[in-house]
This record gives sequence, C-alpha cells and structure tokens, in this order.
Amino acid sequence: MAVEELKKTLVLGHRNPDTDSICSAICYAGFKHQLTGENYEPCRAGNVNPETQYVLDYFKLKAPRLVENVKTQVKDIEIRKTKGVSRGISLKNAWGLMQENNVVTLPCVTEEGLLEGVITIGDITKSYMNLYDSSIISKACTKYANILDTLEGSMVVGDSEAYFDRGKVLIAAANPDLMENYIEKHDLVILGNRYESQLCAIEMEAGCIIVCEGAGVSLTIRKLAQERGCAVITTPYDTYTTARLINQSMPISYFMTKENIIEFSEEDYLDDIREIMASKRHRDFPILDSDGKYIGMISRRNLLGAKGKSIILVDHNEKSQAVEGMESADIREIIDHHRLGTVETMSPVFFRNQPLGCTATIIYQMYQENHMEIDKTTAGLLCSAIISDTLLFRSPTCTPIDKAAGLALAQIAGLDIEKYAIDMFAAGSNLKGKSDGDIFYQDFKRFTVGNSVFGIGQITSLNAVELKDLRTRMSAYTEKEREQHEIDMMFFMLTNILTESTDLICTGQGAEQLVANAFHVKDEDVENVSGQTGIVKLPGVVSRKKQLAPQIMMALQ
Repeated sequence: MAVEELKKTLVLGHRNPDTDSICSAICYAGFKHQLTGENYEPCRAGNVNPETQYVLDYFKLKAPRLVENVKTQVKDIEIRKTKGVSRGISLKNAWGLMQENNVVTLPCVTEEGLLEGVITIGDITKSYMNLYDSSIISKACTKYANILDTLEGSMVVGDSEAYFDRGKVLIAAANPDLMENYIEKHDLVILGNRYESQLCAIEMEAGCIIVCEGAGVSLTIRKLAQERGCAVITTPYDTYTTARLINQSMPISYFMTKENIIEFSEEDYLDDIREIMASKRHRDFPILDSDGKYIGMISRRNLLGAKGKSIILVDHNEKSQAVEGMESADIREIIDHHRLGTVETMSPVFFRNQPLGCTATIIYQMYQENHMEIDKTTAGLLCSAIISDTLLFRSPTCTPIDKAAGLALAQIAGLDIEKYAIDMFAAGSNLKGKSDGDIFYQDFKRFTVGNSVFGIGQITSLNAVELKDLRTRMSAYTEKEREQHEIDMMFFMLTNILTESTDLICTGQGAEQLVANAFHVKDEDVENVSGQTGIVKLPGVVSRKKQLAPQIMMALQ
C-alpha cells in the first residue's frame, strides 16, 4: 500500500476552491494519466461550492477527495514489509527469520493480522541467560512440535501438537537408583540408549523422554510409555547438544513484548512521530493501517531523506492559498494563470503560467499540443471552468483564446453554452439557508504585500435583490473576520453578473479610502456603514484577479 502511495501524484487546487480549481484538478489528473500511464489523483483543498457542485452533478461525477494538508505521513515513506509471525513459533525459527531478512525485530500477529507483540534479538539473547531455571520450558508452554523441529527429532510416542506445560528439564546422567531421587512427575528427561534409564524415567511418571544420538527405542519401552502417557522423542544430537538446543524450542510468546508497544498508524505525520522515535532505544517500530492491522516496520533510518507527497498545483502558486504542509511536499508541476507568488520548490519543476482567464484554457491547449482527444465529460468540465472564471466571457480577464476554447469545448460537450451558464450561475448564487461563513469563504483568497496582509472574498449572482440584502449582513461578518484573524484589511465583492458591477465591502483602517482613491470613485458612490467599514460601488469591476487585487496591491505599495 505504501509503495502505491509513493507512486501516486496528487493534483490540487487552492483552498476555498472554485469551479476552475476543482475542474482543472480533475481534468489535468486525467490528462497526465493518459499521457504517461502513471497514477494521478485529483484532490480538493476545501469544500465544494454550489456552482461547482452543480457542474459535478450535471456530469454525474463525485467530488475529488478532500486533502486538508500534504504533510509527509508514514505511508509516504518506505515501510519495510517484515512478515508477521505466529506467537507459537520457536526462538530458533525467530532467530533464523531475523538472520534471513536482516532484521532485529519481528512482529507477532494474529490470523486476522492484529499485532500481538514484538520480539527482538535482545529478547532472544536474554532467554539464554535463564540458565538456572530448569522449569522455564514448561512455563513457556512449549509445543512438542517446536521441540521436534529444534532437535530435528521424531515423535515415537505421543502427540506433536500437545504441549510440555508441567515439570522441569533434566539430563539422566546417573544410574537408575540415583535417578529415582530427582525425577518427578511430568518432567522432561534427556537420556541415552540405556534401557534401564528409559524404563526408570517412565516409571517415575516423566512427561517426556528424549533419546539422544539417534538410538532406537524398543517395543517394550514404546508400549510402556504409551500406557503411562509419556511422550518419546528421538534426536540425532548428543546429550550435550540436545541440552543446549532445547531452550531454543520455546515459543516467542513467552519472551516477546506484549504491553506498551510503541506503534504508529500509516496516517501519522512524520513531524509528530519523529521526536517519539528519537527518544526510544528501539530500532524498529510497527505500523498499523486504519483498521488497526499490522502492515510493516519502520526505523529511524527511514526518516532520513524521506520524500514528501508528490503533488501538482493547479490554479494557484502562492503559499498562502495552498494546502497546509506545502513545505514538506515534493511539488512536481504548477499550472496557473495568476500572478507569481511565493511557493518554493526543492528542485526545478515544470511551471506553466499564462496570462489567460482560466487554468482550464491552458489544459485545453495542452490536450491540443499533444494531439489528444477530449471526451465529452472532460470537455464539459473544462468549459464550465472557463464559463465560471470569465463570467461567460464578460470578465476583463477573458482573452480571445479563452473564448475560442470555451466555445470549442461546449461543442464537444454538446452544451447550449448560454443556457448552461445561466443555470450554473443560478445554482452558485442560490444563497438560501447558507450561513455568513459559507457565503464569505465560498470564494476567498488571502494576499500579502510587504508587511500588509489583506483578503478578498467574492460572491457572484444574477439576483440584484439578493445581493442588496447581503450588504448589511456581510458587512458585519467581514469586519468580524478581519478582527478575528488580525488581517489589516478585508474586502468582500458582491458582484452582479448581469450589470457587470460590484458593491465592495471594505473593512480595516483606511481600506475604504484606499479603494476609493485607487478607482477614482466619486463621494456619492462611497457609503460608510460603521467605523472602519464601508461599501464602495465599482461599476465595470467583476474580476478579483485582474481588476481589484492588482489595484489594491499598487495602492499599498
């Protein structure tokens, strides 16, 4: 899963996305996939506004996935796919897996994939230090199958699936008379091929005897062991080697860490886990998916030089308008039609910025330049973006190239462009039931000029009465937002598409006068609402990007 995520490139518009931002992200992701065959995913950095939702519904599309930040997550880095093991495997097998996979930690997981514990090389080493506890193998509840595997033995009598869970381990080195003094019920006795010793151990009710050096076991001993419930194992190893190896048959469950395991989710951000990892002595840390199931392991080494998410920016190139966490992202491309902003990249990127009315127009050009066919849905989305950004070719940002592209795309999509535009704008300007915040941030952008910070929101409508009703309501909200976010000046455009004019709410010290001077507005077209808030009538002004923002920037400079 993590590898797939690494190969995926996210295509993102700006915060508070408009129709161009959403549609261009969808279409450019499709264009890049068609061109390269690689994995590109369109995303959005904010909520879909009603106008854009109308477009998506019209073409029967779901909104792109919401991505509120692009900070590097665990799933963005290489997760080592160390396979989970069962809690019942022997220390010997665990050690072998560690050597084979060149790891120092093994995760213990259930059949359902849930993490039960972890065992490290250090845990295995400590197990060999229990030299004086002859009962440790039974305390560990060791399966006979593990003993057989460790000793390369054969089960002569008994069930290999049974457990040695009572008694101690001892070596029958003395004669039978002495053996009777230290063999107890349920013990596991390691011995040689002496018939008398085997018989004695069984009669003393040993739980298991291990016959070394590959010696045969007589029928009499087998029969007696069967009757007394004593397991019989043979091994090719000598007594000394058997005694050394048998501790390696214990299950890892007895030694592994089961509580207070430091684990991370694949959704965790590296910034959040880096300090935790640095403060612990562990070499490896388990990673779980969103369902709590084990995926793999990471170590501190994985964090060195970790590459962030691969992203492509469309319809913006300013850090203040970009999704959170841009600093850690790997920006691959920028496709935009706005002024050059402050986005910094770690390496050279493909940057296409043209003075056009819409990003979608640039994407249309790229389809043409690569002689790629545009399907109806893509054409409809690109056309919708152009209609929105150019106010159906009425905006001063609109160029002949935008208009030609919009008309050509409408023809491919089979749209009656005039009727479709009216319906689209009507859907976007339907403000019934919306909160002040919904209206204000439906299309909002923040700008920085030197030490000054200002924001501009905009609502466009065909309904003059609706816009008039918003004047008082949005004036109060604009002032409240300016104070809450400590922004120098805040502006809100109430734009009438039909009359091609804007009533501009201005709030902040000198904001009203700054706009009035910049646009040479007459006194009768300036209305003071209260304190630092006023409304300025701007006939012929409909574009934030080309008309309002540049004039405010020039005035501030």
